[in-house]
Amino acid sequence: MQPEEVLIKEREKKLELLKKAGINPYPYSFKTTAEAKYLQEKYSKLKNEEKTKDTFKVAGRIIIIRDIGKIIFIDLQDSSRKIQIVLQENETPKDKIDFIKKFIDIGDYIGITGTIFRTKRGEISILVKDLQLLSKSIKPLPEKWHGLKDKEERYRKRYLDLIINPEVKDVFLKREKILDLIREFLKSKSFIEVDTPYLQSVYGGAEARPFTTHLNALNIKLYLSISPELYLKRLIIGGMDKVFTIARNFRNEGIDKWHNPEFTMMEIYQAYSDYNDMMELFEEICEFTCKKIHGTTKIEYQGQLIDFKKPWKRITMAEAIKKYAKIDVLKMTDKELLKFVKSNQIKYKNESWGLLVQSIFENYCEKELIQPTFIIDHPKETTPLCKVHRKDSRLIERFEPFCMGTELGNAYSELNDPFIQKELFKEQEKRLKQGDEEAHPNDLEFLEALNYGMPPTGGIGLGIDRFVMLLTNSSSIKDVIFFPFMKPE
Repeated sequence: MQPEEVLIKEREKKLELLKKAGINPYPYSFKTTAEAKYLQEKYSKLKNEEKTKDTFKVAGRIIIIRDIGKIIFIDLQDSSRKIQIVLQENETPKDKIDFIKKFIDIGDYIGITGTIFRTKRGEISILVKDLQLLSKSIKPLPEKWHGLKDKEERYRKRYLDLIINPEVKDVFLKREKILDLIREFLKSKSFIEVDTPYLQSVYGGAEARPFTTHLNALNIKLYLSISPELYLKRLIIGGMDKVFTIARNFRNEGIDKWHNPEFTMMEIYQAYSDYNDMMELFEEICEFTCKKIHGTTKIEYQGQLIDFKKPWKRITMAEAIKKYAKIDVLKMTDKELLKFVKSNQIKYKNESWGLLVQSIFENYCEKELIQPTFIIDHPKETTPLCKVHRKDSRLIERFEPFCMGTELGNAYSELNDPFIQKELFKEQEKRLKQGDEEAHPNDLEFLEALNYGMPPTGGIGLGIDRFVMLLTNSSSIKDVIFFPFMKPE
């Protein structure tokens, strides 16, 4: 095989020859009349060697060229799939055959006009009557089995990944279908889709370190959204009782198989509801979507069978810790918890009872939660935006759905008491000043809105990328994001 530099020079030479011949190698348009998939399905009943006079115009990228003298076979790939086109002596004009041999390479885009037939070997094909170069490829495509195996390279050059590995496109088509189905489900329940700001003067709605930027026009510091929560609550206050958004969130945190700094989150808010109602809504969304995609609620993920059928298992955080860490945190003081955490070398954020409980849960329990499960009733220190539990003041009415050892979302009976909210924001502000970069800032504008009254409300966040990972059996979040963040080379 020739070095890439040699192949590039050969293609550049062809480009110059085309220009000298007065042929534009990058024309403005080409009107197609059909795609490959449509033609293969429409003519699936043709017999071997049966020909038609049906003429179509098709365009795509050349993936394979097989020149065997009097006949040239080309695999042409469009947005639907590949189809074989054939140039044959006495059937295809000689100047078109010569043009292919002289100027065309694998990777080039061409548009062709031809008639449909089935070959002797049974392949639906197009007999070329006319053709036009649509885009000259200067760099040669990597070989399918040798040139693009490295995952890092595939993520960096997703365009090549899509060309060489057609199955990658199927994942993203399924992602689009999943989003369509979620929207279909929510709109059938009278939810309204809304937009919220990505640029915010005060970030909030989650515990995360934000990305910062600067608005030159006003000379002010801004933050990229870590969550749309507080804006959606403003809409609830304004009388929009059922709202949702599917938005990009930006969190300045680690990168691994489940995390990307920029990701897609759906958040839903429903007035006159609590976290029990939202659990039912969450499992309904997941069951509906999985059934529509796979025809069943049972799917395989990385060799493990999981079932999204409702109702999901519900277990309190304290019960989970009792099961997997063999301790009863509800009967332990913060000092006893700290001793346990230190003796087991568990990382912890601070020494409060609630955050120590959370650290123990994360260390012992998360990895055990394989089947879809709701972990409910978290310690109140874990968020300032949730109602206190109606039966235990140490806890809040919060749940996190887990599957395959990872959190799929987050949900609350939303806090709507402005006086409690004000005090909790003050506590968070202290943590910020003490160096906790993930503490929640004091959002005075949101507090003002809350003082006008917010009805009882349930809220849900669903990590779209993680949900898509599960439904497409993708091992990394980078497999379901077209352009995941990659460290610059």
